[in-house]
Amino acid sequence: MTDRPAVRTAGEIGLREEWFLGVSVATSLIFLAFPEQLFRRLPDPLWFAVVFGWLFAVVLGSALSVVRHADHLAERLKEPYGTLILTLAITSIEVMAISAVMIHGENNPTLARDTLFAVVMIILNGMVGLSLLLGAWRRPEQQHNLQGANAYLGVIVPLATLSLVMPTFLAGPDGPHPSAPRQLVLGIISVGLYTTFLFLQAGRHQDYFTTDGHRHEHPGEQTLSHRPVWPHAVLLFAYMGPVVFLVEQLARPIDYIIETLHAPTAFGGVVMAILVATPEAISAVRASIADNLQRSVNIFLGSVLSTIGLTVPAMLAVSRLYGHPVTLGLEHGDLVMLLLTLAVSIITFASGRTHLMQGAVHLVLFLAYLLLIFQQ
Repeated sequence: MTDRPAVRTAGEIGLREEWFLGVSVATSLIFLAFPEQLFRRLPDPLWFAVVFGWLFAVVLGSALSVVRHADHLAERLKEPYGTLILTLAITSIEVMAISAVMIHGENNPTLARDTLFAVVMIILNGMVGLSLLLGAWRRPEQQHNLQGANAYLGVIVPLATLSLVMPTFLAGPDGPHPSAPRQLVLGIISVGLYTTFLFLQAGRHQDYFTTDGHRHEHPGEQTLSHRPVWPHAVLLFAYMGPVVFLVEQLARPIDYIIETLHAPTAFGGVVMAILVATPEAISAVRASIADNLQRSVNIFLGSVLSTIGLTVPAMLAVSRLYGHPVTLGLEHGDLVMLLLTLAVSIITFASGRTHLMQGAVHLVLFLAYLLLIFQQ
């Protein structure tokens, strides 16, 4: 008799936690009903800050809610499916965000490249560094499955090289923009390698993405696994719905900064990357602090892989459909930073153990990336 009230109380608490869905829906209705009135005063710095901050906060809050429900699904479905749901949901938000900015404003051929590069730097340096540093603060070392990390990096390195490095040295008849045949080949390679990886992750090699210490259920997890997963799945998509519309609205102040105030073109990419990386960063850092480094590894390496493997072909498709050319190849210091980050990441995850020094190195690389942004 004592169990039933506990279940009802948990359900009531869960409903009260979804108040932000009302904020997202209300914000969407306001911008749907009064778009011209809201965006007409963008030249006013104070009003611009209000509109930009409002939209950014609501989109980020919705993304955090998506992550929260993805984490609940991860508890029910276990690894690797939980992390896969998380990365695919966040990558979908990223694709919608970049597409909205590309389609809405004047052509910004480097937006997709800048966003991809910013996501890689934020995750592989900022997120990894912070996770390893905080995780190692209270324990000498943390362990992860070496085979899983190698599987991730074995796909990330070639995809990143083909997408962000190779185009720099293969200028075609359209200049830095890849020709249609190259776009087709790159899209097929990206989708093909990512699909193959999914078969590996969800198929015969699931053990690559778990550790012995987290394969066994803890007390109470068996009870949780019997609860239905559909409420969290429905709420996950409910939060993603307003994001599709609000990201399109966020594109207007971003375009205003780039096109009217002549801000660096990388600004749009950094904003999109922050929206994408922040929710996953919080989840990864929490997992590392809880001594579940494997969960963190699955999140940040899986996020980078899905970002490159899915965003690149999606952006190439948008480019062809709407006639917006894209530039993928990195140049100068950005190219060096990417190659350095990939090399250090291989070294970091080469032994299956991580410690404090590795986290410090990744954070230093992240600070170097931030300095490069302000010097451009």
